[in-house]
Amino acid sequence: MHTITSIKSILCVLHMADIKTALQDFNPWWKGTFTIEYKPRELYAQLQKYLPLPQIIALTGLRRVGKTTLLHKFIKDYLERGVSPTNILYFSFDEFREIELRKVLQITSELTRVDFISAEGIIFFDEIQKVGRWEEQLKSLYDLTGKRVKIFISGSESLFLKKKLKETLAGRIFEFKVDPLSFKEFLCFKGLSFEPPALYEPELRQLFWEYTLTQGFPELISITDKEIIKKYIQESIIDKIIYKDIPALFKVKDGSVLSSLLNIFMYQPGQIIEISHLAKEIGLSRDTVSKYLTYLENSFLLRKLYNFSQSRRKVERKLKKYYPTVLAIDLLFKDDDLSRSLIFEWLVVTQQRAEFFWRDSYKHEVDMIIANGTIVPIEIKYGKVDLKGIIFFMDKYKLEHGKIITSYQQEEKEINGKKITLIPAHIYFL
Repeated sequence: MHTITSIKSILCVLHMADIKTALQDFNPWWKGTFTIEYKPRELYAQLQKYLPLPQIIALTGLRRVGKTTLLHKFIKDYLERGVSPTNILYFSFDEFREIELRKVLQITSELTRVDFISAEGIIFFDEIQKVGRWEEQLKSLYDLTGKRVKIFISGSESLFLKKKLKETLAGRIFEFKVDPLSFKEFLCFKGLSFEPPALYEPELRQLFWEYTLTQGFPELISITDKEIIKKYIQESIIDKIIYKDIPALFKVKDGSVLSSLLNIFMYQPGQIIEISHLAKEIGLSRDTVSKYLTYLENSFLLRKLYNFSQSRRKVERKLKKYYPTVLAIDLLFKDDDLSRSLIFEWLVVTQQRAEFFWRDSYKHEVDMIIANGTIVPIEIKYGKVDLKGIIFFMDKYKLEHGKIITSYQQEEKEINGKKITLIPAHIYFL
């Protein structure tokens, strides 16, 4: 027994040493200067008005989209405003899942002589969802520090999967999703500006397809090699989420089933799914498929669109349409019209962050419905423009204006008193 206790004590000391080393690596500003390479993100400007408020700022989003870079940008801002370097703490739990938040603060205090419980300071906890009972620990820390400490957290899965978590942190937290780069941000990252856009149609069309190859990941900008992109997407994002993140969070034993399910959508984005039929096709129970789709959504690998209805109850019952966050690279590099059409629709839907499509029992269909106060139907057409679906929808809901996002066509059409605007995607998203 004495030997077992001694081994545990040694392991504990070694673990503490690892954390001390990690803290010094994570916080270089404690001992010297701190520089970052940062390009403007749209969310950064939106967050400014929330910084003076006492609530915790939570950033969620897919792996590799730039959450940590945003946190480092805020650290740089606080340093430039004169906050003492040792009063700013950053810690990533990606490889430290067993440690408690208070323990991180205790070891930090030993290194810096700053007590974050009683002193003013700024705390950044990255990948916090890896920690057991993180929400209870965070609530306790927030309540102890009051308004003296500003807390930022991040997570690569949706942080609020259970009602209990929302209740635990109710009133204490604001959550913001960090999306992959928009087309506008992509141009900014490349240091390009085109004003007025109409003068630069050929350049913008070419850049829009170049942007597609990045799938919105900052580290893929200017990389066009198929094998490099494929390896990056598979190993840095998909495999880590499916074989590491999801099993740790949801106790999934066989990640290969999740991978196979995701591949269905990566090769054929925009499928309208009836879960019972899908379950039968792949030989799983309906409940299992439903749960696995939810896991993929919560890990930001899938986007679900609801069939639009003005009745919320009907929306929940209707068929759903699914788009992957990342496409199969083999599809991405195809140049036939069908593949290009699938890629184009996927890109517009993900850029628009669409929530609804529309399809009736007679198979009249509209690709996207924007329903933020006013209802706007939007069709997505890579090639030939067909107005039947959008006109039918506009008649049904007595609407006067609709949009069609195209690959190159730009004009206004008026049909039976209804105005339909055709606009190229590379202009629309600027």
